[in-house]
Amino acid sequence: QVQLVESGGGLVQPGGSLRLSCAASGTMFSSYVMAWYRQAPGKQRELVAIITNGYQTNYQDSVKGRFTISRDNAKNTVDLQMNSLKPEDTDVYYCNAKRGTYMDAWGQGTLVTVSS
Repeated sequence: QVQLVESGGGLVQPGGSLRLSCAASGTMFSSYVMAWYRQAPGKQRELVAIITNGYQTNYQDSVKGRFTISRDNAKNTVDLQMNSLKPEDTDVYYCNAKRGTYMDAWGQGTLVTVSS
């Protein structure tokens, strides 16, 4: 079981930027598929971005061109750079790590609020 800790959330105005970071424990980080999810109260959790252990990336259509997911295996971190933020991006953002079919770990979440 890997431990994940998110940071970087906060309040930002529409059009602004935030960078979220997720730090993972352990020695197997480079083998994980890492992802960012988000969930607003009363709504379903949704995948925002994913990056594989081979550095392949995919994004939800609503964030393409605005968000960038990256990973640094030397630091055991995965980041989500969020630009041109919109009020509808307001959510709790969760870091997720998967390895095969036997490991599925989640961070505690970090709140992103986009409001003027």
